[in-house]
Amino acid sequence: MDHYDIIFIGQMGMGKVVPFEGSPYVEQGCPVLYSAIAASCLRKKIAAVTRISESEEHLLEPLKAAGVDLFVQPGETFQYRIVFPTANVDERQSFVIRSAGRIDEIPPFEPCLVHHCCIDVREFQLDFLRSLKARGFRLSVDMQSFVLQADHETGAVHLKDVPEKKEILSMADFVKLDAAEAQTLTGADVLQDQADILESWESSETIITSSGGVLARSKGKTTFTKFTNRGTQGRMGRGDTLMGSYLARRLDHSVEDSLRFAAALTSIKMESPGPFIGSIEDVIERMD
Repeated sequence: MDHYDIIFIGQMGMGKVVPFEGSPYVEQGCPVLYSAIAASCLRKKIAAVTRISESEEHLLEPLKAAGVDLFVQPGETFQYRIVFPTANVDERQSFVIRSAGRIDEIPPFEPCLVHHCCIDVREFQLDFLRSLKARGFRLSVDMQSFVLQADHETGAVHLKDVPEKKEILSMADFVKLDAAEAQTLTGADVLQDQADILESWESSETIITSSGGVLARSKGKTTFTKFTNRGTQGRMGRGDTLMGSYLARRLDHSVEDSLRFAAALTSIKMESPGPFIGSIEDVIERMD
């Protein structure tokens, strides 16, 4: 069986982004792309399990170039449209144009850390998480896979509470959300309060991103680190980049160090569109 440090699971996607100012553009991006590439710069052994149509397999080239081992399942490529109606980059309207189908199985890997970051918001994948846990995998869960739910007729994506949230949180070693998703689950609008509530629901290690920075909550202790980006052209993929780099750094560093590293890497990424293309040296310089 193949052994990896982290396996990222999620569908490949692409879509049109309509910024508040400027011209619309096509973004070849999705959580599995941003997160796996961010993790790969730490020279860990990284794999990605994904779905994509055969005609669009060129979208996998950035992952291949980053040294990520790919396990591709045939299917559709997820398509979306995202509109930023105001200058606040945390306010966005999302629409599903084409669904990609479910990922509900992976090759017979040796148990390791798995980051579940699927973007097919029409389907819950709770049974899949249960099966991975039963096989001995450590779980990292992007809660947007469950909180973001699309209207079957219009494709409009809305944030909705998740009845199974406490079970998901209790299964996961790491949980990633943004401030809006955390508010939907907890009802609280302050990051610290959100983290407290999620921990009371047995979230072991919680990561919450916001426009100002990122909060980590682990074993009763809260750490917050600000972003230092000088622009927001690369806002798409912020949370995914943060989580991928955090998980890879966290394999052999503390919560505090991992959060500082991930915030610095993500700050660099947000200054230009697309996945992170810098080096560890760039990140260390930004940390300092």
